[in-house]
Amino acid sequence: MQGHLKKMHTHLSRVMNNTVQYELPLNDQSIALNPLIGKSIKLVHTGHIACVHCNKSIKKSYNQGYCYPCFIKLAQCDLCIMKPHTCHYAAGTCREPLWGDEFCFQPHFVYLANSSDIKVGITRHTQTPTRWIDQGATQALPIFKTQSRFLSGLIEVAISNHIADKTNWQKMLKKKPLPMDLTAKRDELILLCKEAIQEIALAFESQAVEFLADEKVVEIHFPVSHYPTKIKSLCLTKTPEITGVLQGIKGQYMLLDTGVLNIRKYTGYEVEFSA
Repeated sequence: MQGHLKKMHTHLSRVMNNTVQYELPLNDQSIALNPLIGKSIKLVHTGHIACVHCNKSIKKSYNQGYCYPCFIKLAQCDLCIMKPHTCHYAAGTCREPLWGDEFCFQPHFVYLANSSDIKVGITRHTQTPTRWIDQGATQALPIFKTQSRFLSGLIEVAISNHIADKTNWQKMLKKKPLPMDLTAKRDELILLCKEAIQEIALAFESQAVEFLADEKVVEIHFPVSHYPTKIKSLCLTKTPEITGVLQGIKGQYMLLDTGVLNIRKYTGYEVEFSA
């Protein structure tokens, strides 16, 4: 099968012990990957790359799949997407105010996740559990609900003074983390950040901050038969033909016996896939 890569589609199968089911989209086709674990696969980059937004043929992609003009003009490529607390919509300088209205001014969750260690993060209310799966989290717990991305970002920053806000992707891929008591950690962090969160809530009275006291921890299992002891990143640009036995999938990484491949990094790359 041949087509342009997109990030792997995922869903959490309740009937299979909350094990993530993966599909690899190639244009209008989709390949079920879970049945291929333990089998040899091959991806061959044809040399063609297409921008994920405008579909223009490009030689180099930016920000996981965009051409340079789209990268510098689209709001979805702005720094505030990675750092929501730097949102500049109120200053009137948003690259695409209409896109900001739709994307940023909707409910967001602040959550704790156990991927490489416990971390804090945010996501749109429509992106659970997808966001946690993409980060390779084996446990996740929503702790606050806010009415905007900016507000959730401010709370995330307050909590990140006491806990990590990034995933150590290499550590995440090497093993399954030990189970953590996310509820106890939530309560501990709430006490540590009580004053800072109260200040944020008071400053944005019109945008409610809701503490999610009754949320349950979501358990996530990944289809991995063998974790790598050493991490070797595979690169479609330097090695256009990648082969190996698929030993597992975690986050947006394929774990092969020859190395690990970050599918999301190569969004827009045209490949031929065989198994």
